[in-house]
Amino acid sequence: MIMANSRSKYAALCIALAGITSSSAFTSVHQKPSIRTALSMSEDTLKRQCILDGKKIRGPITPLGNFVLVRTKDTLDATDGGILLPDQSKERATEGEVVAAGPGKLHPHTGVRITNPVITGDSVLFGKFDGHDMTYNDEGVAMIRDDDILLHYKGVRMTMDNVNPCRDYILVGPLEKQKTETSSGIVVAESVMKDYLPCEGKVAKVGVGRMTSTGEFSESPVQVGDRVKFKDYAGNEVKIEGDDYSLVRMVDCLCALAAE
Repeated sequence: MIMANSRSKYAALCIALAGITSSSAFTSVHQKPSIRTALSMSEDTLKRQCILDGKKIRGPITPLGNFVLVRTKDTLDATDGGILLPDQSKERATEGEVVAAGPGKLHPHTGVRITNPVITGDSVLFGKFDGHDMTYNDEGVAMIRDDDILLHYKGVRMTMDNVNPCRDYILVGPLEKQKTETSSGIVVAESVMKDYLPCEGKVAKVGVGRMTSTGEFSESPVQVGDRVKFKDYAGNEVKIEGDDYSLVRMVDCLCALAAE
């Protein structure tokens, strides 16, 4: 009788263990596919979202060296006279937000890494003919170099409080309007002087300087408040809070007068 009870208890224990094993196996069979499905869904979503110039790419764009990926802002829809322009006639956007930035380039002689002056989220202004335009995830973007950046700032729009000239650039202005009358009394049409940029003015802001081969910044030859004269056509026109300014490289400054 005792042996019979022992056998029945042993049989019940084996059945219970078999049930636990089958339950674990059942659970593992149903959990693993769900994990695979979640991973495959995330990968499919990533691939679907990363489209460059109408073609799918394997992942987000990662700029190399001193390249910077910028999401360009919308261009103007009308001229100064209020005439609406078609898309193909609009002026190319030169302002945008940094989507991604490379680690910077290595100096060819010293091997020192010259880091990028901007990070993701910064707003930048760059040259009109600089960079390569692309369409990334149905948005207009441009791939530019760090040397193409004229100034950078935090926020939605440029103000004198948040703009910073990039590296060896200086901000000159507000610029004085050109006279429409010569010293001899001859009146010059305003349309003729419209595109002429003054080549002198007061320094409003100064960049940190150009990074040398050792990774240090060179000191600016001018200071805020100095009046400078620079090379003709060396300035890059920019409008900040309704006033006209010019961004000039330090090497393009010809002479400077001390602040009054």
